[in-house]
Amino acid sequence: MNAFTSYLNTIENLQHRAKMQEVLFWVCETFPSLTPKIAWNQPMFTTHGTFIIGFSAAKYHFAVAPERKTIEYFSQKIDLCGYDHTKELIRISWERSVNFSLLENLIQFNIMDKAGYTAFWRK
Repeated sequence: MNAFTSYLNTIENLQHRAKMQEVLFWVCETFPSLTPKIAWNQPMFTTHGTFIIGFSAAKYHFAVAPERKTIEYFSQKIDLCGYDHTKELIRISWERSVNFSLLENLIQFNIMDKAGYTAFWRK
């Protein structure tokens, strides 16, 4: 989690900061083989040099970015959770609870789908 301390300190709202910290800590604990890092001014997790998932804080929500293919694959589940999403990210309102089961599915899908992948992003 030390990789994210500086980033977390930029989130002024203490409740938002605590929620983002909870999510990042959960990913670290649930997927200890992933590498936490800051890139493009946002926390993300990688494995063997390829992107798995990223997060970012905004005024009314935080964003989860697992890449387009993953969002397309889980689109119905994302909708069932009541989360707004685009082709590239999922928006979770600060007031909403985090569906950690969905988050786990997104990460596991990317880990399996990108096994042996050599590029950072999907092509």
